[in-house]
Amino acid sequence: MTKRPRTIRRSRGATEVDELIHIASSLALSCTLVEDRFWQDKLAYLVAEILNDEDEEALNSALDTLSKTDPQAWNELADIVEACTETHSVIIDKQENQAVMFAVPLLAWSRFNIPSGPLGEDRISSLRQHLAEHVFAKEVKFSMADFLFSPDQLPQGYCNTAKLSKLLAGLTAENGTLACEQASNAEPTSFLTDTRYLLGAIAAPKGQALFRWQEADHSRKDILAQWQKHGLGSLQSLFAGCAMESLIPLSYFAAWRESDRASRAYSLRATVAFLQLSLSIEARQLSCVIAACHGRQLEEYRIGFIRRNEEPMLHGVVWPLLDGEDEHTDCVAEIEAILRESGINDIVNHEHAFPMDQCDDCGNPLFPNLEGDLLHIETPENKETPSPHLH
Repeated sequence: MTKRPRTIRRSRGATEVDELIHIASSLALSCTLVEDRFWQDKLAYLVAEILNDEDEEALNSALDTLSKTDPQAWNELADIVEACTETHSVIIDKQENQAVMFAVPLLAWSRFNIPSGPLGEDRISSLRQHLAEHVFAKEVKFSMADFLFSPDQLPQGYCNTAKLSKLLAGLTAENGTLACEQASNAEPTSFLTDTRYLLGAIAAPKGQALFRWQEADHSRKDILAQWQKHGLGSLQSLFAGCAMESLIPLSYFAAWRESDRASRAYSLRATVAFLQLSLSIEARQLSCVIAACHGRQLEEYRIGFIRRNEEPMLHGVVWPLLDGEDEHTDCVAEIEAILRESGINDIVNHEHAFPMDQCDDCGNPLFPNLEGDLLHIETPENKETPSPHLH
């Protein structure tokens, strides 16, 4: 009797990954708006099911595969995954509303610890007033989380983020506030400069505006200016001893990307200010050295800060490449422009490739000196100075 070959049974997860890849690839090939919507609806339905089942692995597996085989399909799938993660339908006054999780990124630097944790009733009340007056469309409903989040305290992964956004969406009808005790269990890593986030959810009937710039005669630039002028006063007492500025409130993933991009320039400026304050020197007394660091490809630029005619590496900033950037993107020109605006004119750009070397003991990145060596930084003596490099 011939032995029958074993049948390999594929898991439900593997089947879902194949289906995600198939639908996303079909959407990438679509040539009409009607067909786009057909595939988008199918993809959104499947992604919502996967998020509900908390199958993070299926989403990541499909995204990883498409990132290597079909970048356009990867973009389509990533857009739908983010939309399903941050958006929920809620019934308010017997009418279907769409609730979107929003974030307000705050860039800060300090020689002391940058705050995180519960905001308190008074700050929440004040923030609500200014968001309603200057940022959100008229008559929308919105909830807020009573917590100032560090990156370490944000939910990890799409499924956990979807759970938080659903909780916040459920509170929009009553303009509620969500207590976030669990977030306080994660101790934030201490850096000289870092990002903090205010989170909430905003809801409006389908087809109606969520943000004020969707209404007539309002621009994002003007709205940001009004928010920075009026809204940030609610947080000044919390950020005592810190320099802080706010980016414009956006939907969660858009705000996250915007803060990643803006934090690079902010870190450079903060480093210059910190070194001037710590060493009692002027910016023109500093030199900067730029190195392009490669893994399999160009991954990041590292900028070392030294005092003119002196050897110790005082500080360093990592400038990571973000989506759509590669070796052909002129990041060096942008870095140099920011340094010159900050008062530093002595800038050296090494043209050869550097490895992604880190310190064997502490794991911190090493930074380039004038001779082209990667060195550990020697932070100016200050007992209250946190982590020795900037993100």
